[in-house]
Order: sequence, then structure tokens, then C-alpha cells
Amino acid sequence: MKRMVMAILLSALLLSAGCGRTEPYLDTLSFSEETESVTETETEAAPEKQKETDTVYIYVCGAVNAPGVYALPSDSRIFEAVSLAGGLTEEADTAVVNQAEAVTDGMMIRIPAIGEAIAETAELSDGRINLNTATAEELMTLPGIGSSKAESIIAYREEHGAFSDISELMQIPGIKEGVFSKIKEKIKV
Repeated sequence: MKRMVMAILLSALLLSAGCGRTEPYLDTLSFSEETESVTETETEAAPEKQKETDTVYIYVCGAVNAPGVYALPSDSRIFEAVSLAGGLTEEADTAVVNQAEAVTDGMMIRIPAIGEAIAETAELSDGRINLNTATAEELMTLPGIGSSKAESIIAYREEHGAFSDISELMQIPGIKEGVFSKIKEKIKV
């Protein structure tokens, strides 16, 4: 039930952030054949099953046939999310989206149309840098983070998986309380 409420709140937030499209928003979550639909009754009846299969909720918008919020297994990729959203439209510019990238919970996947100006990742959200999706260049925009620390963050992320909390950043050599205090308001997971 909590996940459903969070998905609805996330949907409302993402709609208010805008995605540049005016299509009607999907009222229900869609699931692929490989992804099980979890109804409220099933969630209450089988909480252990929900824990076994980590589900992430992502928002797919832009040049896709059915923009909306979708639930996927946590190990899914962007191409799978795009497929759930009805696939790409003829106007989609596939050269600017890494469809092999792993999805993360709460992620917004924006597929631009050919020739459409692309906003920076930080501008698509609340202005904070996502430690789980940021490139080295994006990380280097943070105070005290140069190329060496940015590469260390990416290496840590690749070795240990997604950051679950921003304070986990202090486990990386060279990033201690001083650097962390300068950037903690500018980062998220």
C-alpha cells in the first residue's frame, strides 16, 4: 500500500516537474509479462513475496507511445522500461539515451525527440546531483570533487551497487566530513 501511495505521489511530482508532453497521464501502473503485478490484496497477503522481488518505480516520458509510471524488477534496464511504455515513437532520438543503463527507483527516463534540446540531468529534477546516475562531469560540478574523486565515486558505485544513503559517500577515500558537509545539500540518491 505504501509503495502504491508513493508511486502516486511520485507521479504527481513528476507531472508537476513536467516532461514537455501533454498526453494524458496513465491512471494505472503497467507491467510486462516478466514483471508481476502486485495488487493491494496480494501485498497485504504476501509481504515476504514483496521482499523477495525488489520492485522499482520509474517514470517514462517524452517520445514514447505510452508515457507513465511503471514498475520493474530492480535489476532492469532502460530499454525494458521503454518497452513497457509502448516503445519509441518515430520522432525519438535514440542516440542521446543509453538504453543499456540500469534503472533506479524514482528515476525519470526522458526520451527526447530528434532535434529537441536536452536539459542537463540536474535540471530535470530538483537540482541535486543523483549519486547513482551522475556522470564524472556532473559530479565534478560539486564543490571539492575533482576528476579523481568523481572517478572514485563511480568506481565505488560500480563495485558496491547503488548508494542507499548520501552519507555512504564518506566511505570513499578522500571524502570525509569536510567535503561531505559542503555537498550534502546538493546530492541525492
